[in-house]
Amino acid sequence: MVKPMSQYPTKSPGEKPQQQQHFITRYLVPRNKTKNNFWCKSCVSILISLKLISLMMLYYKGGTQSQAVKYRLPNHIKCPFIGFNFGRNGYHLPNDNTTIFFVETSDQTNPTFLSLCSVESAARAHPRAKIVFFMKGLSAVKNKQTLGISLLSCFPNVEIRPLDLKDLFVDTPLSLWYSRLHQWWQPYRIPIMSDACRLVLMWKYGGIYLDTDIIVLKSLLNLSNSIGREQQYLMNTAFLAFDRRHDFIGQCLSDFVENYNGWIWGHQGPQLATRVFKKWCQKKSITKIQHCKGVRMLPPEAFYPIHWQDWKKYFEVMSKSEAQKLLKNSYAVHIWNKKSHGTRFQIGSKVMIDQLSSVYCPVSYKIMSWQENV
Repeated sequence: MVKPMSQYPTKSPGEKPQQQQHFITRYLVPRNKTKNNFWCKSCVSILISLKLISLMMLYYKGGTQSQAVKYRLPNHIKCPFIGFNFGRNGYHLPNDNTTIFFVETSDQTNPTFLSLCSVESAARAHPRAKIVFFMKGLSAVKNKQTLGISLLSCFPNVEIRPLDLKDLFVDTPLSLWYSRLHQWWQPYRIPIMSDACRLVLMWKYGGIYLDTDIIVLKSLLNLSNSIGREQQYLMNTAFLAFDRRHDFIGQCLSDFVENYNGWIWGHQGPQLATRVFKKWCQKKSITKIQHCKGVRMLPPEAFYPIHWQDWKKYFEVMSKSEAQKLLKNSYAVHIWNKKSHGTRFQIGSKVMIDQLSSVYCPVSYKIMSWQENV
């Protein structure tokens, strides 16, 4: 802001009165409205430019997928009360360093109800951890406002970020593979990209990866260098928890490229993890393995208490006592979206997924009726 002339000294040490008067006359006293407007516009332009530069400098290093995107709900819809119990002065406590990752590799920008529930349940179970939801569709569509991602932005520990696959794969064995990939020839392109992303995220950053059809029941922070068993002879990568640059993940990345086959469902996912774990442990079967060279194998009930062939049980009425017995050793439940996709349930119906979502993702549960595609 320009000061009135009366606030400036008539003379300063080492400055001649004529020079000072010339400075005041030249820059501080507008001679006419045209010159005044010119300087005002110039100052505004400079301020705007500086603001834009400062915003650009605030971006994280590493490309577009590192930039958190902020969204707001429509004016007539307010962020619901989240109800996190941080304890007294909880926000001043040090945050947990663990990051929990979710990935959406399709081009959709409005998360499904199950995706909302997955992210919300993870945010509630880990109030001091960072929850990062990468969405590929946001890389092509700027400033996309949808109810789902705006709702997730209400949670203080959730970040929505655009996903740039090329940038994410840089400095990994998947970079060259991706550059040579003819995506239009791949019948399972979206799940394969998801399989690739989870391995790269664990390799580059470490933390926890979860599929967007998992409802978290309790904290996962005590699970380090762990993977879940889907069946006695098969592992599953819907849940991963590994330290950054863990050798097991490194071997998974190498196997991904060396044994790539885009025409077989799960070849880069559960089957990859299973064959690498056999090599890791130097065993022909994984049926009796629980720990091996620093990697922990969790039993099926930890994340997959209901087998994929029985996925409809999630949409059937189940008593509270029966559900508690089924889930007593579970950290989370996998809803098998490949099979259950499009299956609807009514609020208050008391089917199993209704009971789970009402407890573990209550905000997502309440807004189901706000938008048809939620």
